[in-house]
Amino acid sequence: MIYVFLADGFEEIEALAVVDILRRAELDVLTVGVGGKLIKGAHGISVEADITQKEVTTDDMTAAVLPGGMPGTLNLEKSPIVLSSIDYCIESGQYVCAICAAPSILGHAGLLEGKRAVCFPGFEDQLKGADVTDKFVEEDGKLITAKGPGCAIEFGLKIAEIFAGRTKADAIRMSLQCP
Repeated sequence: MIYVFLADGFEEIEALAVVDILRRAELDVLTVGVGGKLIKGAHGISVEADITQKEVTTDDMTAAVLPGGMPGTLNLEKSPIVLSSIDYCIESGQYVCAICAAPSILGHAGLLEGKRAVCFPGFEDQLKGADVTDKFVEEDGKLITAKGPGCAIEFGLKIAEIFAGRTKADAIRMSLQCP
């Protein structure tokens, strides 16, 4: 199961574009409400999450996806369940995917040491130990990071490629009319 964590103040494009793409790829994905089921995005769009953070289980967790946005990123980082899900993914060889400001959570945890990573401009100093590149989406091992809202489709397609294969991701790319 791919869990996409939503906390109040999340960047709507980064979360919903990714969920849409992963569901088009016919992957098992659930949105997780941090602090409740109804979560309000950074731009006032409320989303009812599929489950609350209390319902998250690592029994079938294959990835944790962290949208950015403010104060969404800060609210994700305050959640012990989000942090333990990240730890589980790292320890068990699963994927952790973070976009925009959310890679800062990985940097603060020391998980980017010696890894290539990207983030929203201005957060680079919070990617402790990372080799910050100029790509829009960066993959290094089981970590995928992306710069921001304009990269959300590419970020989602990269995750879809990993879990559903390149052919499926390319078919989705074509159906969305992405370059």
